[in-house]
Amino acid sequence: MKATFYSLTLFILTLTTSFGQILTRGNVSGQVGTVAGKPLEFATMMLVKAKDSTLVKGAISEVTGKYVFEHIGAGNYRVAAQQIGYRKIYSDAFVIDETHPAIELPTLAMTEESKNLTEVNVVAKKPFIEQQVDRTVVNVENSIVSSGNTALEVLEKAPGVTIDRQNDQIQLKGKSGVIVYIDGKQTYLSQQEVANLLKNTPSDNIATIEIITNPGSKYDAAGNSGIINIKMKKNKNFGTNGTFIVGTGYGWVNNLSGVRDDLPKFNTSLNLNHREGKVNLFGNYSYVNRQSSQSNEINRTIPFNGKTTYFDQYSFRPNTFVGHSYKAGMDYFVSKKSTVGVLVNGFSNDWRSAGINNTYISDDNHQLTSKPTTKTDARQFLSNVTGNINYKYEFDGKGREWTVDADYVHYGGKSNNNLSTIYYNNANETTRPNQDVQNNMPSTINIMAFKTDYVHPLKNGGKFEAGLKTSFVKADNNTIYDTLQQETKQWLPDASRSNQFKYDENINAAYLNYAGKLDKKTKIQMGLRAEHTHSIGTSVTLNQVVDRNYLNLFPTLFLSRQLDSTNTLNLSYSRRIDRPDYQNLNPFVFYLDPYTYQKGNPFLRPQYTNSIELTHVYKSTISTTLGFSRTTDFINRETPRQIPAENITYVTPENLGSLDNINLNVSFPVVVAKWWRMQNNVSTYYTHYQTFYSGTPYEVKLVAFNLYSSNNFTLNKTLSAELSAWYNSSSQYGFYRAQPMGAFSLGLQKKVMEGKGNIKLNVSDPFWLNKFNGRAMVQDINFRVRSQWESRRIMLTFTYRFGNQNVKTARQRNSATSAEQSRVGGQN
Repeated sequence: MKATFYSLTLFILTLTTSFGQILTRGNVSGQVGTVAGKPLEFATMMLVKAKDSTLVKGAISEVTGKYVFEHIGAGNYRVAAQQIGYRKIYSDAFVIDETHPAIELPTLAMTEESKNLTEVNVVAKKPFIEQQVDRTVVNVENSIVSSGNTALEVLEKAPGVTIDRQNDQIQLKGKSGVIVYIDGKQTYLSQQEVANLLKNTPSDNIATIEIITNPGSKYDAAGNSGIINIKMKKNKNFGTNGTFIVGTGYGWVNNLSGVRDDLPKFNTSLNLNHREGKVNLFGNYSYVNRQSSQSNEINRTIPFNGKTTYFDQYSFRPNTFVGHSYKAGMDYFVSKKSTVGVLVNGFSNDWRSAGINNTYISDDNHQLTSKPTTKTDARQFLSNVTGNINYKYEFDGKGREWTVDADYVHYGGKSNNNLSTIYYNNANETTRPNQDVQNNMPSTINIMAFKTDYVHPLKNGGKFEAGLKTSFVKADNNTIYDTLQQETKQWLPDASRSNQFKYDENINAAYLNYAGKLDKKTKIQMGLRAEHTHSIGTSVTLNQVVDRNYLNLFPTLFLSRQLDSTNTLNLSYSRRIDRPDYQNLNPFVFYLDPYTYQKGNPFLRPQYTNSIELTHVYKSTISTTLGFSRTTDFINRETPRQIPAENITYVTPENLGSLDNINLNVSFPVVVAKWWRMQNNVSTYYTHYQTFYSGTPYEVKLVAFNLYSSNNFTLNKTLSAELSAWYNSSSQYGFYRAQPMGAFSLGLQKKVMEGKGNIKLNVSDPFWLNKFNGRAMVQDINFRVRSQWESRRIMLTFTYRFGNQNVKTARQRNSATSAEQSRVGGQN
């Protein structure tokens, strides 16, 4: 079916090209500037029909203010220019025909807006995936098939992004170490916990997702594969206004008994904004209640003393999640130059799971010897409160400004996990007393940070930026295990498994950045960031202290060359660091069952990555990026280890040699028909691991790719549809080889209530194709993992916008704690 679809698309494109060669085509060019004669760069240029102003083609003006529309069919047209802070302007009408194939228009002189902005008409809808010069933008709020999903499921569709569902790891172009921001604030959660947070964040609250593979020096140096910034929806208008969203639906799976489980879901949110005079008040609240599940099959082979033991494990874990999140803030415009703001946001998440794990253990002759069954009852609670005070001063209204941010962040968590194991033989008879273990893990993380930034524009059009930042982190995780004594039925402390871990960290940073022009067509940006880190990890129970003190320099360089009116070439370089997640440094042991567990590693070192990318952009729509990166001391978060004498397999994070990555990404739109538009993305990458495993060289070379295509259909003025599909080829996650994965989704959207409301119906993965299948084989390690989750679901969402829908948004800003929050532990 997929081959037929692409063949049909190729056939349509071929016909379009053939007919295009017969029709009369012309070019329209000109220049846009201010009434004072200064060229305007990056103005939005629109070629419209003279009769009804219907959009024909769009363009962006160059640094010289020049623009061009090529291959335009015969007809009567006008050109419109639009730029923030200026009044929209139209050219006089003109004609393209056989006698006038090339039109050069007089300069369009734009005047500045002096007072309130007038209403802006949206001429063309943004595509789901938008390729910009320095980043890829996923326009979530424009997508029908994203409605009712989670943030993680939307991220899974983004170009170059892959999600390891088994280990909850996010990778970008084949590299782990992604730093996730939410509204410019780093989450401070570990990779696994970020994935869990995104699993339970409704996509209906998200406006856009930005993927930045080579951030500049202004950003924190953390994140070896780049930054993913999730921007939540914000209200943009004067007066009192808001948005109300409510969604419901369900998914369904078959449990271990083959019985179908229905998993209902519900979410709602309210966004409010009030802006009047010098005060802007804003806030939102979201509630999520969703049931989900995951089933795993693990097949392990453990050789020991010339014999082999076979493990076949089957688990089913239904989950219930209830989450509340909130945000409230105020901006006070003291004067035209000064603005002060306060912001408080946070969440309260409660996750529960009651699962069962059946293990079948066979001997060297594949004869069943025992059948232990482990029942788990887990509950994890995490709350967060973040406070921010910020100040902005604009010196002269020409771009010179000073900003200050001060943050305080508190995370409080509590996890409980009860495991009860019954041991059966092949005749279903109990062979030993039950093993009952309970775990309690309270945790707190407190973060204080301060940052200040200064921007100084230069007369030649360039600018200098400089900034300072300091942050302090204190984390305390206390893992307490108790074991039930079967004779007395009393719970007794288990000191061999319990551990208290404390972590203190101070990072001081400074940066200097310059952006300017080498000539009329060449831009340059270069910067240097210095970060000094002092961390102390203390295992109180083990009386073990790891003290690290180091200084690093992180240079960045960006070059952009406008080759001609349709081609731009960008070159970028950066050096980055990934510090270990707080939880990965904790040497505690977390048991899944008596034979499987994971534990931390207090001796983890930071990993460093040098990256270079070359990007070609054609007509601001087709983007091709070729990149190379090398990571040293790369952190493999799931390194498998075994204790064969006890039939135990566990995973632990370790530093493992070097990782080279070469990636090629192509993003391109296709207009199949006036009512059918496609956005396509192809990402191919080559990974090369070189390391040692238990003293023996280990090397992996692999070429993998990621495909994504979204199709938008305009059925009439109020009804539209969308079909999207993605596919990931076989890929490598450290020692794990993952088999291909893919899925598709389809949706309908109906505008109601004169455009103030819309109803979205979305069906995700209707044939339940999205499954994980992976294997690890190295020395004595040989196991296979298969995972399924309820990716198949149907969702119905209603959105209603009320109040004044006409003016501008609250300020966008990054807080002082935009770099630490992705490393916090203790949440699901």
